[in-house]
Amino acid sequence: MSAADRSSAGAAFSISLEGPTDEAHVPAQQSRPRAAPRFPSSHVDGGGSFGDPRAPQSRPQEAVGLITLSRRADFLAANKGRRRVTPGFILLTHIREGDAEPRVGFTVTKKIGNAVVRNRMKRRFRALAREVIAPVAQNNRDYVLIGRAGGIERDYATLARELAAAL
Repeated sequence: MSAADRSSAGAAFSISLEGPTDEAHVPAQQSRPRAAPRFPSSHVDGGGSFGDPRAPQSRPQEAVGLITLSRRADFLAANKGRRRVTPGFILLTHIREGDAEPRVGFTVTKKIGNAVVRNRMKRRFRALAREVIAPVAQNNRDYVLIGRAGGIERDYATLARELAAAL
């Protein structure tokens, strides 16, 4: 390599070291337009899968036609009402004052099993509430389903029959 070749090659890749600097050279403008992000930001996403024209579905814990109990005081009040014991669950019914919509609550303790088992049982209870309790629910009533140890092994149809008889 000759001296002329080295000087032209060095000019193309010269670095100015006029002083110590820790800053990187960042251009002020983007060189080309960027593609859209892979996932939309949270304020843009309306629920459902991307491009899904359907409306977002209701939350899974909401039983159709029934409001879900969430406060401890409501569960304690329901515990003072009528109690029906079945092999798969305990049904508590409590009459409230005033003219309000029926509500439903679900409770499954850690004695029943790990989180997977408890969540499966609560999903079954929500489905039972939609199919059995909602059509016959009366205003001013709270319904609480408490899971029992044998409830997870019981057939769904058997649980539905037991709940209909308990109501």
